[in-house]
Amino acid sequence: MKVTDMTFKEGDEFKIRIKPKDDCDSFSINIGHDSDNIAMHFNPRFSLNAIVFNSLSGGCWGDEHHEGNFPFVRGEECKFHINFSNGQFYIKLPDGSMLNFPNRLGDVKYKYFDVSGDARIVGIKIK
Repeated sequence: MKVTDMTFKEGDEFKIRIKPKDDCDSFSINIGHDSDNIAMHFNPRFSLNAIVFNSLSGGCWGDEHHEGNFPFVRGEECKFHINFSNGQFYIKLPDGSMLNFPNRLGDVKYKYFDVSGDARIVGIKIK
């Protein structure tokens, strides 16, 4: 699913409910300006039992950041929240724990949202 005209700005809360497939290997959530400029690539990988973060600027990927906290279960719906500032993304995971990832593009408003991989969106809300 791709959304190219949303408004997600500093101070907003982005709530996502997603259900990984029973045989899910990974899924990703991308937030940015377009498919070549992604401020936050959030990629839970069941094969690694880790969450991989990255950013894409002008079509070039940055350095990957791996997080060992992995509260996702194949086949089970989960909910998490994303907020950001010009310096950081703040992600509240389904187990209530918090992760941070640098806002490498440094902007305070994004319009692009993409979910791909072995999961389906149950609901999204920005408020």
